[in-house]
Amino acid sequence: MTQTSPAPLAADFFPADCPVQTVPVLGSRKWAWKIIRCLEEGPRRFSELRVPLAGITAKVLVESLRSMEQDGVVARTEYAENPPRVEYALTPLGRTLLGPMDAVCAWSRQHLDSLLAARLEYERDDR
Repeated sequence: MTQTSPAPLAADFFPADCPVQTVPVLGSRKWAWKIIRCLEEGPRRFSELRVPLAGITAKVLVESLRSMEQDGVVARTEYAENPPRVEYALTPLGRTLLGPMDAVCAWSRQHLDSLLAARLEYERDDR
């Protein structure tokens, strides 16, 4: 049986107008998915976010929240109180990410055993 090779990949394989690199949840921002999940039920203060995100430094959390605010996924609200209070919440755009995230989580749960087995096999091959 003759197996045909796929056509070579073109240099312009990814169209210039493809927004993949600018989407905030595609891995370039490690904590984005977890932050979105933390904000799913409503606004949270910075200190509240630090509890489930114990592995993140304050600096990285601030940077992540700022970049997500810049993308329009998170809104930051300052309250003129003493002491000052700031809350973070998902924007309507940010809330649109919840459905796709649910789908990826469901896929991950369904295939976790296969993924872990593949990783073990890869490690055993002494690469």
